[in-house]
Amino acid sequence: MPEPGTTALVILLPAAEPVLDAARRVDPALVRPGLPAHVTALYPFLPSSSLTSEVFAAVRSVAAGFAPAEVSLAEFVTAPGFAAIPTPELQPIADAVCARWPEVPPYGGRFGPRPAAHVTVAMGGEDETLSRVADQVRPLLPRTDRAEALQLVALGERGWEPRLTAPFGG
Repeated sequence: MPEPGTTALVILLPAAEPVLDAARRVDPALVRPGLPAHVTALYPFLPSSSLTSEVFAAVRSVAAGFAPAEVSLAEFVTAPGFAAIPTPELQPIADAVCARWPEVPPYGGRFGPRPAAHVTVAMGGEDETLSRVADQVRPLLPRTDRAEALQLVALGERGWEPRLTAPFGG
């Protein structure tokens, strides 16, 4: 579990929320609480204590370089202990964020320098449980959404809280 002061850059995708709800119905422990459905562009980001007006300006600058994007939520994939919906349309944004802050390896380097952009549906769970999640999720797909902003969130005493919303293209 992340510690207070941890931050992340995410792209909210509200259309994926029913998918997360379906996974929660199978087992609430599979879905991380506190953030709505999203694609992570960079986690962990800089410590909350390092957020300055220059960092906010840099986040806005990266976001401004991309137009809002139509995102297809169509494919459901699983791996041991993990289920997700790939979002390749958002990979260029995640790549640009990681290129802007090369000193901050995504996921602490656990998944390499360029993890695939995705909505995490479930973390943990045995194969049988993830199979039940798949049975609940696949009928909900495909879905589409529009990614409109890069959001900087910070973990505080009341959970994840938005600190900055940087619109794409603006």
